[in-house]
Amino acid sequence: MTAHQSMLHFIATRDHKLMHKVNKWPAPRWIRLWAIAATRAGDGWIWYIAGLLVLLFGGDARLTAIASAGSAALVGIGIFMSLKKLSGRRRPCEIEPHVWATLLPPDQFSFPSGHTITAFAVAISLSEFYPVILPALLFCALSIAISRILLGMHFLSDVLVGALLGTGLALTSHAVFT
Repeated sequence: MTAHQSMLHFIATRDHKLMHKVNKWPAPRWIRLWAIAATRAGDGWIWYIAGLLVLLFGGDARLTAIASAGSAALVGIGIFMSLKKLSGRRRPCEIEPHVWATLLPPDQFSFPSGHTITAFAVAISLSEFYPVILPALLFCALSIAISRILLGMHFLSDVLVGALLGTGLALTSHAVFT
């Protein structure tokens, strides 16, 4: 087994162990509601609202901030759609039934998490222009990422890679637009 194969096996083993624990955990009602709300927010509407607020109250940097966040998100969508087809990784909810989550996945493949890429791309992009709202934006992005694991939509590695890609896209986009 090559070093690359060993690393992938190590990651997959840890991902599956966590998946088994999460899928069998009867989470308290408040966690269930929070996870579903966070995932639904990550479907895009929270970022549209954030964009509208930036356009209305963002001052002189508003158009540049929207262009930066929007381009990071659009490139992220292209990347995750391509990587999902290349990886072909099945979702946790397709491998093992979940004890309480019954949401249907938005697409067929798991790797990487598109919700997480988009969340971090927009959150980090906007926080580069408006650092005072970084805690709120990070809370939203982290909530979306964690919800994807709790709902059986993604493995931990899907979400970690999504957060790294989204952050990288945000920082790159900010550098391009400023």
